[in-house]
Amino acid sequence: MKRHLRRALLSAGVAVALLASIDVVAASNVSAGLGSRGDVSVPTWLYAITGGGVIGASGLMSMLVTDRELLDSLHGKRVEFGVPNGLGALVSLAGGVIGVLALIGIVVVGFQGPQIGQVNAGVLLVFVGGRAGLTIVAYLVGNPWPAIDPWRHIASVLPTGYREYPERFGTWPAVGVLLVLIWLEVVLPVTSEPALLASLVLGYTAFTLAGAVAFGETDWFRHADPISVWYRYYGAVAPLQRTADGVALRPYGARLRDGDVFEDRSGVGFAILLVAELTFSGVIATEPGSDVVQSIVDAGIPSAIVYALFLPGLFGLFFGAYLLAARDSRERAQTFLSTRYLGYRFAGPLLAIAAGYHFAHYGGFLLSLFPTLTTVAQAPFSTLNPSQIVLPSWFGHVEALAILVGHVLAVWLAHGTAIDTFPGRVQAIRSQYPFILVMVAFTIASLWIISLPTISPV
Repeated sequence: MKRHLRRALLSAGVAVALLASIDVVAASNVSAGLGSRGDVSVPTWLYAITGGGVIGASGLMSMLVTDRELLDSLHGKRVEFGVPNGLGALVSLAGGVIGVLALIGIVVVGFQGPQIGQVNAGVLLVFVGGRAGLTIVAYLVGNPWPAIDPWRHIASVLPTGYREYPERFGTWPAVGVLLVLIWLEVVLPVTSEPALLASLVLGYTAFTLAGAVAFGETDWFRHADPISVWYRYYGAVAPLQRTADGVALRPYGARLRDGDVFEDRSGVGFAILLVAELTFSGVIATEPGSDVVQSIVDAGIPSAIVYALFLPGLFGLFFGAYLLAARDSRERAQTFLSTRYLGYRFAGPLLAIAAGYHFAHYGGFLLSLFPTLTTVAQAPFSTLNPSQIVLPSWFGHVEALAILVGHVLAVWLAHGTAIDTFPGRVQAIRSQYPFILVMVAFTIASLWIISLPTISPV
C-alpha cells in the first residue's frame, strides 16, 4: 500500500513539474527573446523567476519519494549488449579513419578553401559538426568521441609515456586549456577567418600530441585533453553507456547517480565550467551584457582583457557558490562526510543542467546551419551560396523547455544521490536544500539570458 502511495505521489510530482514547465513555456511566448524577439507583454524577470519556481517545486515534490527500492527500480534498469572484439576493432578503425580525414580536411580547407566563414567546410565542421552536433549526440544518445578522436588515434601509434602524469593535477589542466580555448573563440575571428582557425587547429594538434607523448595516451586524454573530457562528461548524461563487454542501455541520466562519474574536485570544476561557459557566451551576446562590455572598452580597457577577466571570474563565482552549497549541505545533514566528498558526489546533476543549457544554445544553431554544412561538404573548395533553415518562432519554446527539463532532471538525480549517500531520510532531505537553491539560481539566470534579444559580442 505504501509503495502504491509513493508511486502515486511520484506521478503527481512529475505531472506538476510538467504542467509548470508548460506554463513557463507558454509564458515565454510573450516574453522578450523567445518567438517575437521584441514584443514584451510579460516582464522578463517574472518569466525567469517562474522558471526558478518550477525547479523549486519539483525539488519539493521529489522529496516525497524516499523509498530506496523504488528509486533503484527507476534508475537501475539496464539492458546490456555485448560487442564482439572484432566488431569493436572495426568500428574503432573506421572511426579513426573518419576522424583523421576530418582533421586533415579542416586544416586543408581552412588554408585552401574559400576564406568566408559561412561557406568554409572547415569552420562549419568545427562549430556546427563538433561543438554543436557531436555534443548533442553525446548527451542524447551516447559519446561518439572515443571512436573518432583523431589525436588519440594518432597518439596510439607514437611512442608515449616518457613521464608519469602528476596525480595531483587531476583534470585541472583540461579546465585551464578549455578556458583558453573559449577565450580565443571570443577574442579572435575564428568563425570568419578559416586560415586562422586552421592555424589554431594545427597548434592544438601539436600541443595535445606532445602531451600524449610525454605523459602517456591514457592519462593525457582522460585528464588533460579538454575535448576528450568535454565529450566524456556530456556522454555521461546519455542512455547508452560503455561497459567492459559492450554497451548498456540505461534510463536517461541514470549514470549521473553513480558515484564514480567524478574522481576529485577538478572534475567537478570542469562540470561547473561547462555551465559557466554557456552562461558567459550567452551574457556577452545579449544587449545588456554587450553594453556593459562596451562601456568598459570605452574606458580604455581592451575587450580581450575584459573577457580574460570576466570568464574565469564567472567560473570562480559558480565554483565558489557550489562549494558553499556543499559546505552548507554538510552542516544541514550533520554528517561526518567531508565537504569535498559531498561536492563531487552531488556534481553529477550539473551535467544534466549543462546538457539542457547546451541544447538551448546550440539546438537551433545546428538545425539552421546543418543544410549549409552538408551542401558545402560536397564542394569544399568552391564558394557556394549557403542554404540556411529559418526556424519558426515557436522554437524558442523548445529552448526554454530544454533548460527546464535539464534542471528538473538534475533535481531528481540530486534527490536519488542524497538517498544513496545518507542512511537517514531526514538527513537526505536536508542535504538537498543548498543544491536545489543553486539549481534555482542557475535556472533563473539561464532563462533570463535566453529571453533577451541577442547581439554580436563586442
